[in-house]
Amino acid sequence: MGNLFLMTTIVDRKVINKYLELYRENNLNVMFLSLGFGTAANDILDYLGLESTEKAVAMSVVDTNDWLTTKKQLEKKLKIDAPGGGIAFTIPLSSVGGIKTLQFLLEKDNYQKEEESTLQNTTHELIIVIAEQGYTDMIMDAARGAGAYGGTVIHAKGTGQEVAEKFMGVTLAAEKEIIYIVTKTEQKNPIMQAIMHNAGVHTKAKAIAFSLPVTDTAGLRLIED
Repeated sequence: MGNLFLMTTIVDRKVINKYLELYRENNLNVMFLSLGFGTAANDILDYLGLESTEKAVAMSVVDTNDWLTTKKQLEKKLKIDAPGGGIAFTIPLSSVGGIKTLQFLLEKDNYQKEEESTLQNTTHELIIVIAEQGYTDMIMDAARGAGAYGGTVIHAKGTGQEVAEKFMGVTLAAEKEIIYIVTKTEQKNPIMQAIMHNAGVHTKAKAIAFSLPVTDTAGLRLIED
């Protein structure tokens, strides 16, 4: 078996049950589901055939074989590449907290994780932006100006405000917005630089950003073509 990945699926809330059903058919029963909303501009929504910005975000741990099987079915059965289909992508996991946790996440008793390898030549990155609540437009205006198509927002509550004030010199509110932006690798730096310049800790948004390599995607073909 291959290495482990966090598979993240972002689709319209109205169709999430179809995806969850497909995943359960593939024995991916341990999933983490949250709600969010899209940030694409109206012209992008019209181009992609999207009517709603309300999103569902599903996360599950998979190995290489699980992902390859699931990706084929996402494209063939659910037409994830079609306008309004959504996106699914994988991010490598570097570690898991113990064998019991691993068996629970994968529902496999005999899984043997391969040795970690260095990631090279990944074509996409996931930019994660954490900011004060209410400043999504400021962040996405900056991101789009640097080439981003759109993102997905999740409402959250932050902790560690005292640490942030000590090391960053800012006071942070508990209410947060987490923005996921999937982009091509070569666009990552300009987008992150634009976000930090226009919505960084020196602004009211007080945004911080980091990125993770995306090893594979399903559902980005239309945008890239």
